[in-house]
Amino acid sequence: MTSADRTATAPVNGLTTLKLSIWRGAEEGRFEEFEIPAEDRMTVLDAVTIVQRKLDPSLSYRFACRVGVCGSCAMMVNGTPRWTCRTHVSKVVRDGQITLAPLRSLPVIKDLATDMSAFFEKNEKAGGRFVPSQEGHRDIVSVDPKSRQRKRADAAIECIGCGVCYASCDVVAWNKDYLGPAALNRAWSLVNDERDGDKAGHLQKVAVDAGCHACHSHQACANNCPQMLNPTASIAGLKREIFAAALKGEL
Repeated sequence: MTSADRTATAPVNGLTTLKLSIWRGAEEGRFEEFEIPAEDRMTVLDAVTIVQRKLDPSLSYRFACRVGVCGSCAMMVNGTPRWTCRTHVSKVVRDGQITLAPLRSLPVIKDLATDMSAFFEKNEKAGGRFVPSQEGHRDIVSVDPKSRQRKRADAAIECIGCGVCYASCDVVAWNKDYLGPAALNRAWSLVNDERDGDKAGHLQKVAVDAGCHACHSHQACANNCPQMLNPTASIAGLKREIFAAALKGEL
């Protein structure tokens, strides 16, 4: 175990030092222990940065904005996926220790950094691309903000693709082909976009074995979403729309 300079500005929950158990390696690896000063108002991202800058410069992890906008700092904190820049140590420390690992259900590149390729590729498989209803049409389309469809789309459009819901989902962990909460949530936003010209096409792409009907409605994605979205509700909406379209012979 290594330790940093023990000078701290203020204790965290009465602690003057903090122990971090951090995953090292790729798919195969091990947890390594680090001890750092516990500082008042410290975030988990702050703690990881101290380890990388003062104890082990070879530690790999991602971050960008540091203020809860980009979502790139997401990792497993004590087994739960979180944005580490918004997670204060005081809220998650247990017996003076925090365990950090890469996001679940994604290939590990090194340490806390994962390969997000499969996550983003599932957006494409779920028909997550806007299809213009009029090719070459340049006029601004007026959408009634009070319309039912607009309200449904509004509830789903703030996803930034951080992968927290994907790492939260047990179905993703069981079934690597499952499209996942983020991709299905995106499809729901497009199904309800009055400007999109391929509603049936979007529904067709998610009405597959590994699509929306594979969701078990555990709500883990909604419970952990930093944007406070509810992908489970979006997926339930897709199920209803697919059923209605099938009854009408549209699928």
